[in-house]
Amino acid sequence: MIHDLQAFLDSKVAQYNRPDFITNDPIVIPHSFTQKQDIEIMGFWAAILAWGQRVTIINKCRRLIELMDGAPYDFIMNHQEPDLKKLLSFKHRTFNDVDTLYFISFFRWHYEQFDSLEDAFLPQTKFVIQSDSEESSASDKVTVELTLNHFRRYFFSLPDYPHRTKKHISSPSQKSTCKRLNMFLRWMVRKDENGVDFGIWNKISPADLIMPCDLHVDRVARNLKLITRKQTDWQTAVELTAHLSEFDPLDPVKYDFALFGLGIEEKFGFGL
Repeated sequence: MIHDLQAFLDSKVAQYNRPDFITNDPIVIPHSFTQKQDIEIMGFWAAILAWGQRVTIINKCRRLIELMDGAPYDFIMNHQEPDLKKLLSFKHRTFNDVDTLYFISFFRWHYEQFDSLEDAFLPQTKFVIQSDSEESSASDKVTVELTLNHFRRYFFSLPDYPHRTKKHISSPSQKSTCKRLNMFLRWMVRKDENGVDFGIWNKISPADLIMPCDLHVDRVARNLKLITRKQTDWQTAVELTAHLSEFDPLDPVKYDFALFGLGIEEKFGFGL
């Protein structure tokens, strides 16, 4: 039975982990760029804005790119204060100009210190305001749970961060599934010969990634008995990933293509 399910999911990975998948998915946004920092910045923004209709998400991200003169990294690092005025019109659902301006401030501050956004996700990266005992020591195993908890603290370590923006950056410590951040990590970390995920980060292992668990993935996984937990929270995403690791311990999140494709393209599980 397990082998049958694995064979079924592997076939769906092959069906959906393809370049033509990119066109209608938010990952098309970072695929618009070749410079690493542009890929990271717009990949992160596309992931954070990824709720609602995919076409709307893509259009909003393209509008954001236009507002940054088609070159996000260059704009963030070299803009002058008057250049920010045009960004005051940007809004997507509950994400508004206050959030936009803080994202730009964070990116500029971070890239003044580091060449890659990957460093923001590494628990050994130092804060402006040092964190307390939650910070892991160098000897601790760096799990994605630690990584995401660290990232949220690091992201909001600038002294003037707006409190309202915190709702847009989740963490396991809040018991969130962290769907958007896990999706972003998949894009950046997973080595993909088919050219969908980028695999440009090397300090986090694909084997350690956690499944992005949205409503579609959750519904399909429950119908396939890959989730038994009643609620949907961080531990649900961990449980799902553990089951998928039995099929491929080195690349469990490749099954995101299968479960998401089954859910949103094939409406698998509706009415069951």
